Amino acid sequence: MIDTKKQALFTAFIIIGAALIIYDLTGENENVYLKVGGLLLLMIGLYNSTKQWTKDNPKDDQDSSENE
Repeated sequence: MIDTKKQALFTAFIIIGAALIIYDLTGENENVYLKVGGLLLLMIGLYNSTKQWTKDNPKDDQDSSENE
């Protein structure tokens, strides 16, 4: 079952992380902390989202066990 609260939180991480990276790239002064923070939020959101998607879609596991 899809946990919509967790998925919404992970999506917010992805959007905020991407916004921080884009904001830092468009600005004149480069702030390393914005880049690292944005990349960290983006990667945490992506990792947890894909982990949630694979848990919600177990079809691949069933197909591989039936073929063996």
